[in-house]
Amino acid sequence: MRLLWSAAVIAAAASTASAFAPVSNGAALTRSGVAMSAVATADVKAKQDASIEKLKAKDASSAALSKDDLNVVFEDEHIVVVSKPSGVLTVPGKDESNPSLNQAVFDRFGSESGRMDKMVVHRLGMDTSGLVVFARTNAALRGMNSLFRTRKVTRKYEALVCGHVAQDSGSVDLPLMRDYECPPFMRVSTDDHQRALIGLDAEVVGKKMLESPKDSLTTYEVVSREDMDGNDVSRLTLTSISGRTHQLNVHCAAIGHPIVGDTVYGFEGEAAANGGLDESALPEDKASAELQQAIASASAGKPMCVHAKSISFRHPVTKEDLSFECSAPF
Repeated sequence: MRLLWSAAVIAAAASTASAFAPVSNGAALTRSGVAMSAVATADVKAKQDASIEKLKAKDASSAALSKDDLNVVFEDEHIVVVSKPSGVLTVPGKDESNPSLNQAVFDRFGSESGRMDKMVVHRLGMDTSGLVVFARTNAALRGMNSLFRTRKVTRKYEALVCGHVAQDSGSVDLPLMRDYECPPFMRVSTDDHQRALIGLDAEVVGKKMLESPKDSLTTYEVVSREDMDGNDVSRLTLTSISGRTHQLNVHCAAIGHPIVGDTVYGFEGEAAANGGLDESALPEDKASAELQQAIASASAGKPMCVHAKSISFRHPVTKEDLSFECSAPF
């Protein structure tokens, strides 16, 4: 039996900024008619700056990876597919001195353009392990960018989540937005939180903060229901149809089953709890706070349990259908 978990199921998760109500005297009305104060630009900016400093420090802790350390799954003259370990940045970010997978791949294979940034066609988060494709030629770069842009790349992830997911398979269809309360992280978009953005200065908080909600769809299948140190967990195959930032993390949290080891969207994480939804909006099979706490304690200091297990696409130059897979380390 499949379950569709969507904004139609969760009344708290409204979809678009077009649903804004009129605003007067610096306040917006919630659906219950209770006045909601406008968000102060300075407050959001202060939270952003504090979080960004933390993220910079985390990026600087990226594990060093040499060209000889690479786990190469496939290579030809146009593309390279490698398996990234957890704890390594895909790209160095603004600080080019940060160790990264991109640098190691460039050092080993080089690129037609002579630039490492011209090899990047997609990314995995620092805490996520799994398959990453890099372009070696300009033709491959153009082709891979087109494939990702038109959603002709299929990526499947394996994850351990807190609790036993009751349904064997299902979909999570919940729009995402930047969270002004916990910037720069993501949350499920609601009408109230979209209304609260009115009046924020884009020049101060950035245009991304004010973007319209992004439709986001994740499908899942339960591989197994397991026990981890005496605690219930489920092993899922996740497919990110829309590929939004932190989509899998938010969606798993929003159905009450955060990813094991997720210190941002999981138990007492830096982002909003439950993907930003109220506890009352979660399904009956949600992992209890007690179970999440026990799992967080058991997994403390260990990598987050999400892995980009497989990727399939048509070769950007030869047009050969390709599919690669690598086992999860957990």
